[in-house]
Amino acid sequence: MVEKEIGKWLKIEISAPPELMDALGNFLTETGAQGVFQESLAPQNTAADFPEPSIEGTLKVYFPQDNRSEKRIITLQKYIDSLDEIFPDFEKPSFTTEIICDPDWGEQWKKYFMPIRVSNNIIVKPTWERYTPSSRDIVIEIDPGMAFGTGQHASTRMCIEAIEDIIMNDRSIKEWKVMDVGCGTGILGITAAKMGAQDVICVDTDKKAVEIAGENAAINNVSMRILNKNAASIDKQRNLIIANLTSNLLLTLRPHLVQLLLPEGYMIISGIIEQDAKNVEEQFSADPMTLHKMITEKEWVCYVLRKKSICA
Repeated sequence: MVEKEIGKWLKIEISAPPELMDALGNFLTETGAQGVFQESLAPQNTAADFPEPSIEGTLKVYFPQDNRSEKRIITLQKYIDSLDEIFPDFEKPSFTTEIICDPDWGEQWKKYFMPIRVSNNIIVKPTWERYTPSSRDIVIEIDPGMAFGTGQHASTRMCIEAIEDIIMNDRSIKEWKVMDVGCGTGILGITAAKMGAQDVICVDTDKKAVEIAGENAAINNVSMRILNKNAASIDKQRNLIIANLTSNLLLTLRPHLVQLLLPEGYMIISGIIEQDAKNVEEQFSADPMTLHKMITEKEWVCYVLRKKSICA
């Protein structure tokens, strides 16, 4: 049984080269961090006055202070050692730790989450920020709570770009039946629904994520079924499956996801770092799947695959 010290948190502050920040942030989110924030040293603005997602600076990470804290620190050090072996040309990341009393979460983390244009037509904004959309803009409002998925991370942005491209350009599919696997905040399912998908299922094994996704669906006034289940238990066939997960989890779920995908349907997979990309691509593009498109951003890769038709 995990014993948590009420009102106390383990704060880890990491200094690392910009090229490694996303990998560290993703790793810490997967290991249960309750907050992962990047402080930029030099934020820049685009022509549309949207801040570019920044990766430079310090990574601040918060875990509940409990009897797993020491193990978390050891695990992080091992991961940093592995990064140092994989990327010997970069300066090795370093970190400091401290135990702090409960920060004011209600305000502390909001400064890291601003409206951003994620793709040609899609704006992702936090519920507390104002934004006046143009006629073409599709605005998705997200209150992330403690779930993963705000559009700030490369893997999420690439999935949104892929969803927009598929639904806008493939007019042969008259009714989009979508499944978002490991939905987190529900941002990808909400994107599909806002793009016109008629039947959207979101699944996540984390009860809190399911609760937050439901709240975000209501905020965006979209209809989705949000299930606290493992994707392997879903048996309803889909013509668009989105899975923004780790490479290992994607490979584990592959046989079931391929089975669920209807002929001529699309599968978007992301959360893949470059070093795992070749293996994931080989596994997922095997018959009956074909590689439709690859999107890359920094060290992250997103694949769009398509299932062959029955008579192909």
